[in-house]
Amino acid sequence: MRCFVFMALWWLAGCGLYAQSEQLAKNFFDQGEYEKALKIYQKLYEGNPANPVYFNGVVSANQQMENFEEAEKMLMERLSRSANNPSILIELGHNFELQNNEEKAKRFYDEALQAIESRPNYAYAIARGFEQYNLLDYAAKAYEWAMEKSVDRNYNLQLARIYGEQGKIEEMFSNYLDLIEDDMKFYGIANREFNRYISEDAQSEANIIFRKLLLKRLQEDPQLLYNEMLSWLFIQQKDFDKAFAQERAIFKRSENSLQGILNLAVLAREAEEFETAEEIIGYAIEESPSRTFNLQARHFLLNIKQETSGREDLAKVEEDFKSLLEEYGYSLETLDVQIDYANFIAFSLDKKEEAISLLKRSAEISPDKFNTAKVKMAMADILVVQEKFNEALIYYSQIQNLVKNDVISQNARFKVAKTSYYKGDFEWAKTQLDILKSSTSQLIANDAMELSLLISDNSLEDSTQTALKKFAHADLLTFQKKYSEAIQELDSILVYHKGEKIEDEALLSQAKLFEEEQNFEKAEKNYLEIINSFNDDILSDNAHYFLAELYANQLEDPEKAKSLYEQIIFNFADSIYFVEARKKYRMLRGDIIE
Repeated sequence: MRCFVFMALWWLAGCGLYAQSEQLAKNFFDQGEYEKALKIYQKLYEGNPANPVYFNGVVSANQQMENFEEAEKMLMERLSRSANNPSILIELGHNFELQNNEEKAKRFYDEALQAIESRPNYAYAIARGFEQYNLLDYAAKAYEWAMEKSVDRNYNLQLARIYGEQGKIEEMFSNYLDLIEDDMKFYGIANREFNRYISEDAQSEANIIFRKLLLKRLQEDPQLLYNEMLSWLFIQQKDFDKAFAQERAIFKRSENSLQGILNLAVLAREAEEFETAEEIIGYAIEESPSRTFNLQARHFLLNIKQETSGREDLAKVEEDFKSLLEEYGYSLETLDVQIDYANFIAFSLDKKEEAISLLKRSAEISPDKFNTAKVKMAMADILVVQEKFNEALIYYSQIQNLVKNDVISQNARFKVAKTSYYKGDFEWAKTQLDILKSSTSQLIANDAMELSLLISDNSLEDSTQTALKKFAHADLLTFQKKYSEAIQELDSILVYHKGEKIEDEALLSQAKLFEEEQNFEKAEKNYLEIINSFNDDILSDNAHYFLAELYANQLEDPEKAKSLYEQIIFNFADSIYFVEARKKYRMLRGDIIE
């Protein structure tokens, strides 16, 4: 027994020494100290000549030291003992390529490729050998020949990847589609690759190739897969009407639910394609036999109308809300409609007391604590608009007790801080905000950090916090949708507190309000003032990004937008807008987005 234990310990110690030596050799090789690496690999190889790592280490070290004859000798010996192993043929070809002997290299590469004729099982190893040295044409041929020789072999995934690296976009798309046809489990992999090449630009080469390929396949074999992929493509291009045509075809042929069409309407709304969103949701309402779906769709349509209606249309929106609630009743099923209706009459029609009464009624029919929390949140928000801050704070506190440790609770805590800020109780607001900096919701954490920083930055220079109080009041006016009054309050800061730390904050907030009022030239002026006068301050990247968006979307000056996105990329690498700026810059430049 003791002998066995001793032998086992001796063997383990030997393995450990080999592993340490191998790692040391690798480290020397990676550091370019090839002679030291070679000596260790040779010693390891002598002790275990069957180990391919040691053999390859000796060969590679010799090649790096330009001992090509020694490397060739070892490879030829290994080849003669392994019945013309195709992988060794590739290594020999590479050895000659390192010597710029292209003719001999090609001869060995071709010989390795020919081995697939008699031994198709070697195809994968041969292709990987070629890929190791970036010989993509040979690697592709290896996979292609293997699939020709044996129909049960499928290397579409490997070929698609190689075609992508070769820039053969159509072949790449085609192979990924073949993969999905055979097995939908490849859909996720393929879609990730499609995303690397497809952009919002419908005229880009990749988009055109993909569209033509899908249309051709759809004509030859009308599978729903191709309608789905075309819908996906059109959504990437923001061509929601074309995506709608595909979704209609999918619905009619599959008789599935209308959820795909509803999802498309949501995407169109988010892209502010309101007319298309209304058309899509109108179709869904007409086609759906489901009472629940119809409620959901009509509610969605009402929310679009709120966003797009002028003052003259608000009475009609109110009637539509009333009609929907009369048809479906004031029940748990319509709770979200009730909340949105209350917000609508409070914020758009200035019927705040009526809204509060409606929400109190809604609270009585909600046995679930999360739904109760939603109702109380809406009530508290309206009370803030009415400047009944203490009552609002009570409701926000109740929400925190109702749904502890939930995002709703964290949002309520943030609103406690924001309400205290509106009141001018900056110390208590900052206490709450500092707790929320570690919120599980990144959005809440970011908002809390920004507001906390605003309070602390503007409390040091001015102990009376006069400018900060004005700024908080402007924020409240903005929340009350009194944009003109908020702009005037910010003007007061810019006149009477010029040169103080809050000036750039006032300029930025006012610029966003100018955008709300469609006064884009004044917004542009404010953003430029921040860039020119406060370029080293924390809001400079915000100003660059918002001005770039203004040029890209409203002022129709893509060159200026591109310049500003580029400045964010080079000068504000830690900005939260960095990723979006890089993406939009590359789109304006016409790059393939990866």
